[in-house]
Amino acid sequence: MSLQFELCPGRMIGGSHPCFIIAEIGQNHQGDIEIAKKMIKMAKDCGADCAKFQKSELEYKFSKRALERPYNSKHSWGKTYGDHKRHLEFSHDQYRELKKYAEDIGIFLTASGMDEMAVEFLHELDVPFFKVASCDANNFPYLEKTARKGRPMVVSTGMQSMETIRRVYKTVKEHNQKFTLLQCTSAYPLDPKDVNLSVIRKYQEEFPDVPIGYSGHEKGIYITVAAVAMGAKVVERHVTLDKTWKGNDHEASLEPSELAELVRAIRLVETAMGSPVKQMLPCEKTCHDKLGKSVIAKVKIPKATVLSLDMFAVKVGEPKGIPPEHMQQLVGKKIKVDVEEDDSILADMIE
Repeated sequence: MSLQFELCPGRMIGGSHPCFIIAEIGQNHQGDIEIAKKMIKMAKDCGADCAKFQKSELEYKFSKRALERPYNSKHSWGKTYGDHKRHLEFSHDQYRELKKYAEDIGIFLTASGMDEMAVEFLHELDVPFFKVASCDANNFPYLEKTARKGRPMVVSTGMQSMETIRRVYKTVKEHNQKFTLLQCTSAYPLDPKDVNLSVIRKYQEEFPDVPIGYSGHEKGIYITVAAVAMGAKVVERHVTLDKTWKGNDHEASLEPSELAELVRAIRLVETAMGSPVKQMLPCEKTCHDKLGKSVIAKVKIPKATVLSLDMFAVKVGEPKGIPPEHMQQLVGKKIKVDVEEDDSILADMIE
């Protein structure tokens, strides 16, 4: 398997490719398709690569008793949990409408398939990749069936142990070579002490042939930017139009100005990561010409003198002389001319 692959048509991830930024709309659309479209447009305008939803076939995701239980939360959209979830769930036709809208404005659209039947629908919808939510990361029949469909997969790993993630890696890889694992902690909003960005490095060590990413639920953008600096090749953040709206996810979501700033910050950090080759760069020439130091005669040195370290000082000289890192190489060589104290020692003065 390669460390890079095509996640969406024409969009590679991994390697030196730009971080893929997913704007997780989830169910922050309040069950309103027009709000959903505004959020897709917002994600596009802010520079995200993909707008993502959460698709469930409720009778396959929840038991009857789970759907029938009373739901009295301040975030509830119905008397029972089933009523609440049905209010927030878009129909197949509405998803087709949203996908066409996303295509028309030029942004990728996908969804987390929250159960096996939802994955079947998303496959029919022809999403570019499947997103596996943390709650299904240990659902191995689901993982195998999803992997067998051949679409790229993005797998969040919240609420799981390293032992489970090793099994996830083996299970998916057996059937699908194109997948990425995202470090994630499933708490909303997430306390920084529970983020554990160091898991990104652990995943990079354990799974060197898979791009590693980060799905964040913390407030603000700094931690996500740090994840990119640590090598995250995919990042996912929840987004909202208004953090005060009804819903559990809004508080841990980014408003448009924050998402736009996150995208700018990520792209700036990627530029700053640059090259691992350490060398003096053209942009440093001005500073070097002004402040770069040279080997200077500490004392007057007569012609034909055999040079020793005690004859040298290091200063900003005029003209520029031999760089200090070459000072040791001068020891034992003869000087061809008289050099006055405090003069630069130049290369053509040495035999």
